[in-house]
Amino acid sequence: MNRPDELLRKAVHDLAGTPQLPADLVTHAILGGRRIRRQRRAATALGAMVAVIALATPFIWLHPRSAPSVTAPDPTAAELRVLPPPDDNWRDAPLELPGGWVVTGATSTGGPASDGLVLDRSQNRYVKVDKYEETWAAPRGRFAAVLDHDRPGDVGLLDVPTGKVRWVRTGQLTLNPEWSPDGTRLALTLLDKETGSSSLGVLSVDGSFQTFPVDTSSGWANRGPGQYLCTDYCLFTWMPDGKQVALQQTDPAVPRTESKPHARRGLQLFSADTGKPTRFVPARGDAAGPYSWSPNGRLVVIKGQEATQLVEVDSGRVVRDLPTIDLNSATLVWVAAERLLLISAGHATLLDPTGHPLERRDLPPELTGLRIAVAPSA
Repeated sequence: MNRPDELLRKAVHDLAGTPQLPADLVTHAILGGRRIRRQRRAATALGAMVAVIALATPFIWLHPRSAPSVTAPDPTAAELRVLPPPDDNWRDAPLELPGGWVVTGATSTGGPASDGLVLDRSQNRYVKVDKYEETWAAPRGRFAAVLDHDRPGDVGLLDVPTGKVRWVRTGQLTLNPEWSPDGTRLALTLLDKETGSSSLGVLSVDGSFQTFPVDTSSGWANRGPGQYLCTDYCLFTWMPDGKQVALQQTDPAVPRTESKPHARRGLQLFSADTGKPTRFVPARGDAAGPYSWSPNGRLVVIKGQEATQLVEVDSGRVVRDLPTIDLNSATLVWVAAERLLLISAGHATLLDPTGHPLERRDLPPELTGLRIAVAPSA
């Protein structure tokens, strides 16, 4: 179990003893998880101070973490081309990956405020961002999004070359800001603590911000389920066109349990300009962003209820299960018509659509345990 899951489950366990269920258990669990993280962060800071005084150890930039638990493909030496590992000066140039993509940044999703890394394309080198719990690098352009968990109703737009931050008030708890493919807009999943429903927030790099309510509620407090029912971990994610977003939809006919992901009936698409629904896609799972969709638009990689799957977009037909790839602790993106890039367990591996590994490069140990952002090199 990875650290965010551990914290979320602990928060859910804390809530289980309350006499009355809250309006949205997941929302309160996430808030509880962030409270637990702040408590642990304070304890960690005190321990680190004592250790520094006692040992006088030097500061280590982006300290390594233990590798996440994930089963990666098992290539043989005869099948796999292994690229040279990055050298000690890898931060001084864009880190190239198999398939021609690069690392654009890395973030903690709730750890100490010293883990952010962003590619400054004006200088073609990486800079650290050590003031915020979360730092989400854009795929191109000069901006990154930052979150400070002590100001949950704000999102910061970091101008990477200058280091200046412009804070924009959203008024609600924000989950996993996601950049449009052109790096000009953020899709924000905003949670209403009272109703348990979600809103789509769209934030542009010029600071303009719009909110579009979407009734995703699960029927707490004697209410029926929302029009766009979504339970479990629900996020708005960009479509490749940068004009629409997708939101997974829970299947109301399937019993739900917290022991495994909730069954999905498909993905509902919305306009990022108006918030209005545009199209329903019968892919029964969770898409992770604009690079989950194949370049020709025919296939999509989803996190299904039992396994990662390659699914036909128009029909929802499962083309192939990819059981060795766990999207809870790995990233899988399309980089070309017949090539996918897997980031997991300290490696970047180029795969064909069957999951067969073709090329691999080790990642710097400083990135282990962080969520890594990748994008085309240009």
